[in-house]
Amino acid sequence: MSQNLTESRSEWLSARKALLAKEKALTRMHDELSAERRALPWLRVTEPYTFDSSEGPRTLSQLFAGHSQLIVYHFMFAPEWEVGCKSCSFWADSFNGAVEHLTQRDVRFTAVSRAPLPKLQAFQRRMGWSFPWVSSQASRFNFDFNVSFAPETLASGEAVYNYAPLGHSDTEMPGFSVFAKDARGDVFHTYGTYGRGIEVVNAAYQLLDFVPKGRDEDGLSSSMSWVRLRDRYGR
Repeated sequence: MSQNLTESRSEWLSARKALLAKEKALTRMHDELSAERRALPWLRVTEPYTFDSSEGPRTLSQLFAGHSQLIVYHFMFAPEWEVGCKSCSFWADSFNGAVEHLTQRDVRFTAVSRAPLPKLQAFQRRMGWSFPWVSSQASRFNFDFNVSFAPETLASGEAVYNYAPLGHSDTEMPGFSVFAKDARGDVFHTYGTYGRGIEVVNAAYQLLDFVPKGRDEDGLSSSMSWVRLRDRYGR
């Protein structure tokens, strides 16, 4: 933990105000970027994707549940896994409580994974989450949105993630996909973000960025090697 000590309140305040000016500039830049994001072109979705949900089979259109906007979190949970990804679970602990607030702004939220629905439901009960979660096991949804990869695609070197060639052989990756539905009921893909683009949703990371040690991940074998499922810390 670096220490840049001062005994002077005025020196501390001067340094803080200088940083505040940069923080405000970043906030203004973020607002501008958000406006550009909302102005992106919409791509019509024509594939009839279907999902297994607790209410039965659902199409992508039905996942909107009466709203005009839909956020999908691509939760890493392959069919053969017994539990979901610990890193995605780290994110889920942050967005679980936001779902009801999103509905007040005409936004439906759901997580999507390839694992069968009973596995998703069992893991959801274990973790105490309440967000909607559906299985895409019967469709190509995760593959078409470049978050799941068949072995032959990985072997060919043609796998694409975060709009660039995938540099490793993981079969599942995380991300957010955003959709809109017009008055006729047509569905459009409006935005997608992956890799470090999803960090803004993680409240724990944002809070760690406030403290002197920051995320404290330098020197770890991988940046998130410290993360555990919430009920496995201390074990």
